[in-house]
Amino acid sequence: MSSGFHVRFSATTHVGRVRKLNEDSILAMPEQDVWVVSDGMGGHEGGEFASQSVVDAIAMLPAGLEPREKMQELRAAIHRAHAVIRQEADRRGVSTIGATVVTLMLANGHFLCFWAGDSRLYRFRDGQVEVLTTDHSFVAQYVLSGQMTWDEADAHPQSNAITRAVGVGDELELDKIRGEVMPGDRFLICSDGLNKYATTDMIRRILAREPIETVADTLLQVALEGGGADNISVIVVDVI
Repeated sequence: MSSGFHVRFSATTHVGRVRKLNEDSILAMPEQDVWVVSDGMGGHEGGEFASQSVVDAIAMLPAGLEPREKMQELRAAIHRAHAVIRQEADRRGVSTIGATVVTLMLANGHFLCFWAGDSRLYRFRDGQVEVLTTDHSFVAQYVLSGQMTWDEADAHPQSNAITRAVGVGDELELDKIRGEVMPGDRFLICSDGLNKYATTDMIRRILAREPIETVADTLLQVALEGGGADNISVIVVDVI
């Protein structure tokens, strides 16, 4: 990464305690300063196909791009995955194959995130944790209107009802957030299999105390001990 920063990361994905198939896919490209979590849905291996299509498309990013070009190529890769997944759904004659996506890209002292669905990007800075993304979900409207917290939304019976996903609908709408990176920032990107069982304060405490070598596995263990009814994916990126 430029601007004199160095980056370290840890990553893990797990099928959980209940499901037989891991429909999450993760991608770490430290040489490109890009990390991705994608959570598939669709059953009968459809979700696995969708999430793998997302990370496969992003993995093909050309090397040596300038930051603006890389941002454009990252967005284009996700849209290519959208088309591939829709074609596969048509081939199978089904309507619901799709995947969430959340990406983290670092460049020139800034971060960039594209996302669709309810996989999240968190930032830990100065002892506090912040959810940088906003879930595309039915219950997110209650959070945005101040009627509940993200932790309460995660426990809502309809927390799994997402309103946007790669491969679902004619056109894919990606949201984007960007901002300045500071030395000491710690980013967490995860599928909802983590935040279903780890509250924001639990995440804050773990991010505050765990070294990079163990932090992803510790977060995974919290989700497994909480029930692990979903697939769980965790990537933690430290800027030093």
